[in-house]
Parts: sequence; C-alpha cells; structure tokens
Amino acid sequence: MGCGMGKSELQLKKCDRVSISAPGACSRLQSQPKCHAHCEAATAIRAALLIQRWYRQYVARLEMRRRCTWNIFQSIEYAGEQDQIKLYNFFGFLMDHFTPASSERNLISHIFRENEICRDIEWERYFCYKSIEVPESYTGPHLTFPMTFCGVSKLMEAFKHKQQLHARYVLQILGETWRLLRILPNINYVSVCHNQEITICGDLHGHLEDLLLIFYKNGLPSSEKPYVFNGDFVDRGKNSLEILLILFGFLLVYPNDVHLNRGNHEDHIVNLRYGFTKEILGKYRVHGKKILKLLQKIFSWLPLATVIDHKVLIVHGGISDMTDLNVIERVDRHRYVSALRPTKMSQQAVNGSKSQNSRNGEAGGPVEGRRRVYSLTHHSPASAQRHNPPRRSLHNLPISNQLSWSLEDELKRRRRLAGFDQSYGEMNKSESDSDSEPAGTETDEQEWKQIVDLLWSDPMPQNGCIPNEVRGGGCYWGPDVTEEVLERHNLQLLIRSHECKQDGYEFCHNRRVLTIFSASNYYEVGSNRGAYIRMGPDLVPHFIQYQASRTCRELTLTQSVGWTERSALRALREQLFVHKSDLISAFQEFDPNNTGMISLRHWASATETVLNLGLPWRMLRPQLVNSTKYGMVDYQQWIRELSITEPKLEISDTSILETMYKNHSNLETIFRIIDTDHSGSISFEEFRQTWKLLSSHLQTEISDEAIADLAQSIDFNKDGSIDINEFMEAFRLVDLSAHT
Repeated sequence: MGCGMGKSELQLKKCDRVSISAPGACSRLQSQPKCHAHCEAATAIRAALLIQRWYRQYVARLEMRRRCTWNIFQSIEYAGEQDQIKLYNFFGFLMDHFTPASSERNLISHIFRENEICRDIEWERYFCYKSIEVPESYTGPHLTFPMTFCGVSKLMEAFKHKQQLHARYVLQILGETWRLLRILPNINYVSVCHNQEITICGDLHGHLEDLLLIFYKNGLPSSEKPYVFNGDFVDRGKNSLEILLILFGFLLVYPNDVHLNRGNHEDHIVNLRYGFTKEILGKYRVHGKKILKLLQKIFSWLPLATVIDHKVLIVHGGISDMTDLNVIERVDRHRYVSALRPTKMSQQAVNGSKSQNSRNGEAGGPVEGRRRVYSLTHHSPASAQRHNPPRRSLHNLPISNQLSWSLEDELKRRRRLAGFDQSYGEMNKSESDSDSEPAGTETDEQEWKQIVDLLWSDPMPQNGCIPNEVRGGGCYWGPDVTEEVLERHNLQLLIRSHECKQDGYEFCHNRRVLTIFSASNYYEVGSNRGAYIRMGPDLVPHFIQYQASRTCRELTLTQSVGWTERSALRALREQLFVHKSDLISAFQEFDPNNTGMISLRHWASATETVLNLGLPWRMLRPQLVNSTKYGMVDYQQWIRELSITEPKLEISDTSILETMYKNHSNLETIFRIIDTDHSGSISFEEFRQTWKLLSSHLQTEISDEAIADLAQSIDFNKDGSIDINEFMEAFRLVDLSAHT
C-alpha cells in the first residue's frame, strides 16, 4: 500500500509499450490474451490505489476541518465560562470590601443572600402552591400526587407536543422533590443486581429531544431499569425546565432507582448567563420568581456523586489531588447554593471542619490559611506550570494584579473608575451587614474547594494537578492523580461528564477515566453525537450513540462538517469583529511604516494575542482571509471585509459600542441581576449603574453623558425604561455571509 508506483504499475507500462511498438500485429496480440487480462487487472489495481490515496487525503482534510471547528466552538465556550467566573469574583470583591451603604454593593447584594438558610416552615409557606388555581381554560396535563408512573408519562407526552405545565403543578413537583432530596446523602451508593444493567447519562443541557430519544431506545426508568443522570440538566438548550420536571417526576416515583448528580450548571449564578433564568421567566411570568428560588434550593440539595458497587465513581466534573470521599460525605452540601463562592458557616461548624481537616490532613494535603479567595480553588506551584496545557490564562483577575496597592487605594481607584459615591471608611465589623461573616467565624475553604473540583475539573494527559485556567474553576488533573485517588478509595473507574465529545464519549488516563456526554448537536446541528452508558454487574461500560436531529441524520458527512464549520466560523468572525480596534492596534505594532501589510506569521501572532483563544490561526487563514500577496496580509482591507454588520445606534461615543460588543454577555448578566423584580426592564438610572459596574469590572472609564446617550438611543418606544428585548435587539450582530 502507498501512494508511489508499485509493481503492478510497472507491468502495466511494459504491456503498454508492447502494444504500441507493434500496433498491426493482430495475430501476435491474439496469441497473448493472458497479457491483456493481466494489463486490465493492473489497470484496476492502479485505479484502486489512486482512489485509495485520494480518499485518504479527503478523509484527512475532513478530519482536520472537524478538529478546527471543534476547537473554535470549545474555545469560545470556555472563554464565556471564564468571563462569568471573573465577573462573579468581582462582585464578591465588592461585597467583601465595599461599605454596606455603597450603591454598587446594594445593586448586587441580593444574589449573595441566597446562602441564608431559612427554617423549613418558612420555605413551606413561601412556596405554597395551594392558593394557585388551575383555570378551566388550561389544556395541559392535570397531575395528582403522590406522583405515579402514569403521571410522569402524561407529563412526557405533553412536553412532546410542546404543552406547558401549569405553575401550580410545577411548584408542587419542585416542593416534593426538595423534601426528598433533603434526606439523600451526598454520595449515593447503588448496586447492580444480577441480570440487571444501570444506565448512565451525561450532560443534557436543555435538549429534551435527547432525553426522549434515550428513553425510547433504552426504556423508561423503573426498578428494573435504574438510571444515573450526571448533572448539567439545564442552560443552553430551550427545554431545561421540562427535563428537570421529567427527571424529578421519575425520582419521586422511583427514589431508589433514579439518581441525580449536581453539575456546575445547577447554579443560579451560572444560570444568569446561560439561559435557564431567561427560560423560566419567559415561560412563567407570574410565578417565575418563586420557581427560580425553589430551584436554587433544590440545586443545593442535589447529591454530589454516585458510586456503583463500591468500584465506579460518577461525578460531574472530576477530581483533584485533594479529593477525599470521606470528607465529601460529611459536607453540608445545601450551604453551597452557588459553588462559585465559599459560603458562611457558624463558629461551631467551622470548629467541626477544622477538626475534620486535621483528621484527614494526610488525604487532603496541607491545610492552607483560611481566608476569602477571589479565584476559584487552586493556586498552582511554580513547578506545575510546565504542565499547563497551551491555553490562555483565565485567572487574570484585575484585583490580583494590584497586590502592591493598599486596600484603601484599591477601593478609591475602583470607586473613582465606577463613578460612585466616594464616601467610605475603613472596613470594620460594625459596617458588615446581614450577609457578611459574623465576628469570629471563618470560611472552610478546603471543603468548598473539594466541591468545586467535583463540579468544574477536567482531565489532562500530563501528570500533576494544576489550576483549570481555561474554565476558571476547578483543576486539571493528570493520570497520576487518577491512579492515586482511585487506589486510595479502592475504585477501578471514574465516570464524568462536563466536556462535550464528538463521539459522545471518550476514555483517557489508561482507560480509568471515562467522559460521557448526552446532548447531541451541542454546538450546532451535526457537531457531535450524544451517548449513554449501559453497565452490568461486570462493570464493563457499553456505549450507545445517537443523533437526535433528523436533519443531521439526513446529511452526508461532508454536508455535516460543512454545516458546523460555517457556524463556527460565523461565531469566530463575530469575535474578530468586536475586537477590531484591538486587532488594528496589534497589527500596527508589526507595521511601523504603516503600509497596511503584515506577514502571515505576524497576523496569526497578533490575532491570538488579542483573542487569546488558543486556535491554529495559520490553518484557519484560508477561511478568514480571502487573499494574501506573497505571504503578506492586507489587514486594513481584511478588517473592512469582515462580513458583520452592526446596528445603527446614533450615539456620539462609538467606543461604548465596542465595549458593549466585547462584553455583551457580562452586561446582560448584570442587567438581569439589577432587574430584581424580574420585570424585564430597568430605569435609565439602573442602566447607568449597570454600565458603571461593568466599567469598574473592566477598569475602563465611560462618561455619564455617553451612557445617557446610549440609553436614549436604545429606548426605541421612548417610555423612559430599557426593556430586555430592546436591549438585546440594539446590540444584535448580523453575519452577512450567512445570508449570501
């Protein structure tokens, strides 16, 4: 095999020479039928070799396109997660260090009060559904309680036909689920009986089609068909609530056979950015706020792990070198309404945790000084940095770069940038409010780190354990950490989710770590297959793959790759467009004579410096740059040719538009935080404060005049307030190449 000339081709050429040298010798040709047959066979072999060589090249090019497309989608996704964690860390900084009376602190303080633990009777009263009447005009399913298999079946059938469940039933299901989850342990221990299989599903992310397809192919949950669902039920997709209600329904009917692990998206702070908050408020305008609050409580009570037959550990994200299941079993998990921030605890609990840590010091490593931290969990030693994957750093929080400043100087600078009231004093205990730490208490940082590691971490091929600087939370852990943790707990396999895989699953770490992802077409139609695992008493995983989209199943491989590639390039062009000023500045550093031309190498280097996405830019150049001359890129022309159109907002300060484009998701998140009544609109003054918070976070200065100018321009109906729909439409980018 190969692409060169083989023996058969030499024989073919010899036969050709014979026939050409004696074209008229018919009798001679007739006397050599075997030679002709041999020549025909050689021709067929040569053709087969040529086809094989072409096909190999074609498949290689197609696979390279798939990988580049995948890298684009994943880099943009992780950049968004990093931005969300940075923004929330900044909010935490404001809460910890700004005075309780400061206006910016008041704007965001309500999202930090979710950690308050109310007495059960108060929750029962607040979420009481009995006063909510179901009108006769309601055409959706009517449920009876306790939940039955028939009731969940009716629920599924209604959701298949896009019917909406009445808010009374939603609150009733959620209330019953909350009561059940409170009696479950942090780690569910299950056993696979003889001639029985357990099914393990990964991320669903609001993809109802995938869940229904799994049930169709594999069967519905029952005492004979147990399931483990490994977190990330919500966000990104359109039917997160429907998935939750179905899973909660089966949990209520089969509490010993349906097991739900918490994922990193079962977190109300993450939901603000990735769509679940918007979904609930869009579907339930009257009772949406109650539903959201109850779901926050439910998410905090979801178990953190499942163990099968004491041999297979199932967690959403992963582990770290400090993971200790004995400690995790004792954590008060419900205190972590959001895993993005250490919670407060009583002095008694702190003392208890101290003693636990001292008892388990050999498992958890040296106990660091307990303090409030502003980056998630891990601070890697210098020796571990050499193992860092070639990705961008996500821990460049503004506050961490100001260590040489005093706290007072830092606060002054931030308040000056934000344009807020300068009246503040030194922090003391009398200035702390109800959501600040009581005197004499500390945060159990080690306990919190273990939870974050379970929810946010990813495996890496190198040995060691380093900060997960791509997502911004958890860690990267290597095969040596896998070996040590599994051996210490007498386990043989770790099953996790958290990462989208093109085939729906992937082994790593000598097949001792298995990633399972169940949301097919996650990034785009055809981008990936979903999968789930069947595991019997032998604990050998068997995989079932699928594509939930009929459109995707009808596409050829080439069409599927082309479809997803166009979508990825469209998203990448938007990223390039919103950074065009930064790109021009970076290009000009390589163009001191202002010729408008730079080398391809410099173009790729400058683009990566600005976007910091870790992409193979030189390989992507043909899809992004129409033409080059002698290896040079006309970057001025390229910037003009980016097929993105911007909205025509008539404002004097155009720099505010670029800030908006770059930080669209951050600004929308702040918008939803400030919209405390979930009305979908905020006043001009609240809009000004929204921008001031963002500018303080970004360490940029935006004038009040520019913000007022922008607010009036966005207020299309001139009612004196900014509607969320007006807000979103004002900054909607359109890729012209998608319509040509």
